[in-house]
Amino acid sequence: MDLSNVAWRRSSRSTSSGGNCVELADAADALVAVRDSKDPVGPVLLLTRAALRNAVRSVPRH
Repeated sequence: MDLSNVAWRRSSRSTSSGGNCVELADAADALVAVRDSKDPVGPVLLLTRAALRNAVRSVPRH
């Protein structure tokens, strides 16, 4: 899938000075692309919105 023209964004709550962030972009076919902000040309994970929502909800809160 060609993701060269998507608009990547970070959470407004992302304040990590170490660059440990993920970036999201709307992709084709109602998918969300997820990548490591430190490696913008590296691998991308494609998820449905429901799968992304479930993944975020499963992360323990501190």
